[in-house]
Amino acid sequence: MSVKTLEILEQIKSLNVNETSQLVKQIEATFNVDVSTPKFLQIDKRDEDETQPQIQTEFDVLLVSILAEKKIALLKVIRTVTGLVLKEAKDFVESLPQVVQTGLNQEAAEILKQQLEEAGAVVSLT
Repeated sequence: MSVKTLEILEQIKSLNVNETSQLVKQIEATFNVDVSTPKFLQIDKRDEDETQPQIQTEFDVLLVSILAEKKIALLKVIRTVTGLVLKEAKDFVESLPQVVQTGLNQEAAEILKQQLEEAGAVVSLT
């Protein structure tokens, strides 16, 4: 602090309660400020949500690649899961990467991923 502010502070310390109260009122009026106890601040919910990490609740199962020798077994799983006919399932598997299912919860996505991997596929959850 500067010498000037230290001198002012010492002068304020020497005031009694009534004089201090009058000084505060005069400072508020002169500088158009309010030095009373701060009011509760309203916190914007959106700001709070942005600072918290988002937890993913929906997953897409992405078929990335397949082992050639496991193609038939994988076609069976794809047909069961998607309801595609054989020709559509074959086209689906040959045009990778492909999203098998979207919007699954974590448990369902993990189960589907495990089924596809057991059939010889490389799968990722997005």
